[in-house]
Amino acid sequence: MPESGEHNWPGDEFGSFLDRLGAREEESAHLLDRLPVIIYASELGENGRWRYVSPQVEEILGFKPEDFLSDPSLWARQVHPDDRLRALAVESHDALGNRDTRPVEYRMYTAAGRIVWMLDEAVLEPDAAGVPVWHGVLYDISERKTAEIDLQRSLAQQAVVARLGERALKNGDPEALMRDAVALIGELDGVERACIWEVARDGRRLNLRAGLDDTMLGSGRRISAGRESHAGTALDAGVPVIVPDWSAEERFTMPPAVRALGASSSLAVLIDGKDRPFGVLDVHSGERGRFDPKDVPFLEASANVLADTFERHAADKALRHRVLHDALTGLPNRLSFVDSVDDALGRASVSGSPVGTLFLDLDHFKLINDSLGHHAGDALLRAVAPRLRSHLRPGDIVARFGGDEFGILIDRLADDAEAVAIAERVASAFAQPFSMQGVDHYVNASIGIAVARLADGGSTNAELLIRDADAAMYRAKEGGRNRSVLFDAEMRATAARRLETERDLRGAVEREELELRYQPIVNLRSGEVTGLEALVRWRHPTRGLLEPRDFVSIAEDSGLIEPIGRWVQDRAARQILEWHELRPDARPLDVAVNLSARQVAHRGLAANVAEVIARTGLDPVHLRLEITETVLVEESAAAIASLEALNELGVRLVLDDFGTGYSSLAYLNRFPFHALKIDRSFVDTLGVEQEGTAIVEAVIGMARALSLDVIAEGVEKEIQLDELRRLECDYGQGHLFHEALRAEEISRLIATDSLDYSGISSTR
Repeated sequence: MPESGEHNWPGDEFGSFLDRLGAREEESAHLLDRLPVIIYASELGENGRWRYVSPQVEEILGFKPEDFLSDPSLWARQVHPDDRLRALAVESHDALGNRDTRPVEYRMYTAAGRIVWMLDEAVLEPDAAGVPVWHGVLYDISERKTAEIDLQRSLAQQAVVARLGERALKNGDPEALMRDAVALIGELDGVERACIWEVARDGRRLNLRAGLDDTMLGSGRRISAGRESHAGTALDAGVPVIVPDWSAEERFTMPPAVRALGASSSLAVLIDGKDRPFGVLDVHSGERGRFDPKDVPFLEASANVLADTFERHAADKALRHRVLHDALTGLPNRLSFVDSVDDALGRASVSGSPVGTLFLDLDHFKLINDSLGHHAGDALLRAVAPRLRSHLRPGDIVARFGGDEFGILIDRLADDAEAVAIAERVASAFAQPFSMQGVDHYVNASIGIAVARLADGGSTNAELLIRDADAAMYRAKEGGRNRSVLFDAEMRATAARRLETERDLRGAVEREELELRYQPIVNLRSGEVTGLEALVRWRHPTRGLLEPRDFVSIAEDSGLIEPIGRWVQDRAARQILEWHELRPDARPLDVAVNLSARQVAHRGLAANVAEVIARTGLDPVHLRLEITETVLVEESAAAIASLEALNELGVRLVLDDFGTGYSSLAYLNRFPFHALKIDRSFVDTLGVEQEGTAIVEAVIGMARALSLDVIAEGVEKEIQLDELRRLECDYGQGHLFHEALRAEEISRLIATDSLDYSGISSTR
C-alpha cells in the first residue's frame, strides 16, 4: 500500500471518485466492473480486513473477491518475500488523512504461482466509526516492469561486452581474457556462472578452460562435443542452445559440471575461429527460464570478442616466431632480447647472481652510410655481428636493436668488474679493420654497461636495465666515444633530476615563469644593430634563473619544446613590433628565434608560425628562424616539408651552428636558407690559429657564392672583430657588442639612441 512522499498522484480526483461511490452504488458497481484495475478498500494493517475488492482481481491475480474478503491475511501472503518489507512499511497511522501519497511497486504471486508486478495507489481515511480504511487501486504493471528489466539487463550486458572489449585491447593474453570474461559475465543479475570450453584436438570433447573452481577435476572438466550435450550441439550446429529448465530437459544429458553448479537453466553459444571453432561459451543460472532469445546477442558478442582475441593472439604468436631475429644480421632482435633479459632477471631473483646488459653503438656510423652508401653500412653491420659473438662467453646473447645499436646480455656475473672486463673484451672486437668495397675501415664503438644486483634487494626489469645501459652509452659518447661507461648512482641521480625538471617545466608557460633575453646582431660594416636574437630563460621558483642548457634538451625530449616554442615566437614578435614603434624612422629590426629539430619535424610548424604572424601583424620578412645543422643531417621528409613551407610564408631561415655537423656543404643547396651562422668554436680561433681562420674564410667565401648572409656568433674580442671585418663577414653578435639583455634594457638603449655599436666606423 502507498507511502507518503513527494509523488503527486491525482488524490483529490480519486477521493472524489470514492465519495461518489457511496452516493451512486449501482452505477458505480457497473463502472468498477469495466475498469482494468483492482479497486479495493481494506482496513489498516498487515491482516486488516478487506471490505471491498473489484471483480478484476480474479482476472489479474486469479483470486475471487470473496477470497480476499474472507481471508484478511491473503494479500500479505501473496506479496513477494523480497518486497514484503517495502509493501508493509506504509501500514501506519501516519498516513491517515494524507492524500498526497506516493505509489508503491511490489511483486505478488498469482493463484497459479506466476509473479506479477503491481502498482498500489491508495489513501487512508477513517470511516464513520473512526476505523482507518485504505481506499486504493492496484494496477498490473508487469508489462512495463518487464520492459524496464529487459532494458536494464540489456544495458548491463552491453557494459560487460564493452569492458571485455577494453580488456581485450589492453591485454591480448587469452588466458587472462578468459578469466576476465567469466568473471564479468558472472556478475550479471541471475547468472551463477559462465564457462569457456575448448575443443580437444580429437574433436570429441570440450575441455574446460575457465569458469569453474580448481576443485572441479577429472571428468568434471570435460563434456561431450557431440549433440548429446547442450554445448556440443552449439558447437556442432553452430547455433545458440537454450535449456530453460534442466529438470524438464529431454534433449541433452546434464553434464556433471553443470549439475555441480546447481544450474536450473543454461545458454550456450559457439566461439568461432577463422579456420576452425575454438569452443563454446555457456552461462548457467539457478533460476528456471532465466535465459531466452533476447540474451543470445549479448553472449554471441562476448564470444566474438574472445574469438577475435584468440585469432589475434594466434597471428601474433606466428608473427613473433617469424620475426625473433633481425633479417640483416641474423641476430636476435630487441623483442627477443627483452624476453631473454626478463628470463635472466627471473633466474637471478632466485640465484642472487648479478645480471648485466651492454648497450653498444657504433661511432660515426652515419659517415659510412653517407660516404660509401647504405649497402656498405649494411655490410658493416653484417660483419660486426660475428665479431661480437666471438668475443662473448658461452650463453651470452647479442642482439641488434636497429640501426647501429646492439644489446648484449651478460648473465651469471660475479660483480661489476666482470661486466666491465667483458665490455672491454667486446670493444677489442673493433681493433681490427673491416673490409668494405676492398678498402679497410676502422670502426669504434661506445658501450654502456648496466648491472642489476637483485641480491641487494633491488628490483628492475629488462626495459629499465636496457634504459640504464643506454644512458651509460650516451655518457660514453659525451666522453669522447670509443670507450665504455658503467651506469652508476650519479647517472641515476642525473636521470632523477631530469625527471624533476621535466615535471616542474610542465605549466611553466601558464605560470609565466619563462622570460626572454635579446642579444643584438650588429652589421659589421656600419655598427648598426639590425636585429636581435630572442633567447629563452626560465625563472624557476626555487632554482632561480635557468639558462637554456639547463632545460631545453629536457623540453625537446618530453615534447614540451613545442608549446614553449610557440610562446617564444609570439612574445618575440610582439616585442619587436613595440620596438618598431619606438623608432618609426629607422629600419625595422629583425627578430631571430631558435627552432629545435623536434619543432622542425613537426608537421604543424608552418601553420603555427603563420598563426603567430597573423595574430601579431609582424611582417614575416622580419622574422628569422634559426635551425641547427643537426636537422639537415637527419634530412627527414617532415623537416624538408616544414622548411619549404616556412620559406613560402616569407620568413627568413638561418642555418645555426654551421660547421659542427656533418656534410653541411652538400645540403646547403637543398634547403631554402637565407643566411648561415658560424659557430662560436670557429670564431674563438680567429687571429690566433691559422687553421681556424682559414676555415672561417672558406665558409664566408662559400656563402658569398651561394648569396647567403653570414653571421658570426660569440664575438668577444677586438681581434676577432678585426678578422671578421677583414674577411668581410656581414654580421656579428656577442659580448663585445652586447650581452643578452632584458626587453626593458633594449627599450632604454633605443630611447637613448645607444643601441648601435660605436666601435665600428662606417667609413672604415
